[in-house]
Amino acid sequence: MTTDMRERRFWQYIGPGILVAVGYMDPGNWATDLEAGSRFGYNLLCIVLLSSLAAMFLQSICVRVGVVTGKDLAELCRDQYRPLIRNSLWILAEIAIIATDIAEVLGTALAFNMLFGISIETGVLLTALNMVFVFVLQGKGMQRLEAIVLSFVLVILMCFVAQVFMSNPPWLEVAKGYMPRWSSLAHPHAMYIAIGILGATVMPHNLYLHTAVVQSRVLNNTPEETKFSIRMITWEVILSLTVAFFINSAILIVSATVFHLNKYFEVTDMQDAYKLLSPLMGASAASFLFALALFAAGQSSTITGAIAGQVILEGFLKIHIPVWFRRLIARVLAIIPAWIGVHLMGEAAVGKLLVGTQVVLSLQLPFAMIPLVLFASDRKLMGEWILSVKMKAIGGFVCVSIVTANIWMLYQIF
Repeated sequence: MTTDMRERRFWQYIGPGILVAVGYMDPGNWATDLEAGSRFGYNLLCIVLLSSLAAMFLQSICVRVGVVTGKDLAELCRDQYRPLIRNSLWILAEIAIIATDIAEVLGTALAFNMLFGISIETGVLLTALNMVFVFVLQGKGMQRLEAIVLSFVLVILMCFVAQVFMSNPPWLEVAKGYMPRWSSLAHPHAMYIAIGILGATVMPHNLYLHTAVVQSRVLNNTPEETKFSIRMITWEVILSLTVAFFINSAILIVSATVFHLNKYFEVTDMQDAYKLLSPLMGASAASFLFALALFAAGQSSTITGAIAGQVILEGFLKIHIPVWFRRLIARVLAIIPAWIGVHLMGEAAVGKLLVGTQVVLSLQLPFAMIPLVLFASDRKLMGEWILSVKMKAIGGFVCVSIVTANIWMLYQIF
């Protein structure tokens, strides 16, 4: 195959990585990055960087497993594990989907409030309309979905690029923030926020989603095609997650520059951030761009969450139910706790609720991540595409690090 042909074919692999990247910039990410910047300045940028690198590594394994086995992670769990383990993993995966959906509901409700002045409680109920949006789009085919999600990602990216330049951060301090330091986690709450960033960045449902959607890009099962597909799809997801990394960094940088440096250390609620951005930045468009990007994040995350939920249900249980019914159940299970939380705790607690959902995701992550690495290390499943010794070592280190961080966080809380 000539170089020109390979370059032309690369564009055929664009799409799966974009769907995955959306999960790395959903409203839950916003809440954790916003609070991290407001409370701790640029110090937790290193957590954003390390979490993004871990995400790239794990998603590259998803590519390899999905392409080689022709099955998604949920199907492999169903085939390889006994019923007790399989069903336990399914329940945990569904909890992760619900936590993700709660974050999308709260984020979209906040966007409604910012853009149209609708109360958060009413906005939560209005997110039921998102289901209609998803149903219509899913009938248009996967490539149309990928194109629409890409447009949302570009909206988010442009909004935050504009806000970063409006805020004019001290770039030397920003660069220092990316240097890993134990002192960055000295404050007990910093560890909690760091775990939230981790859960918001490396999302469990993305591991199931990615192993499923990459299969649509493989033309045949020849060794040459498999090798080429793995390489191209891996580069595509790394490129997509690099964009997500810059967006997450931008959220934290804007928060640290506008709030922390101006002694606003308690801006943990996105409504407060929305109200303060324009006055502190001296740019009337800042708050509008923030709300617009949040709305785009909520809509794009809803699309990918719907696809991931279907993959998990069908993969684990081998049950085929209408997409609208599956989505209806998931959205109701998200709207009820989200509405109750806002009603009982007040609108000011939305930020805490969002961060809490991301901590739940971090706690669920090992139950998707460890099976993924184990499957990729199984010669019977992977054949010649089994992970190398170095990749296994890195995978083990990532798994141990995330599990240890979760245990440490729980120890500090309880």
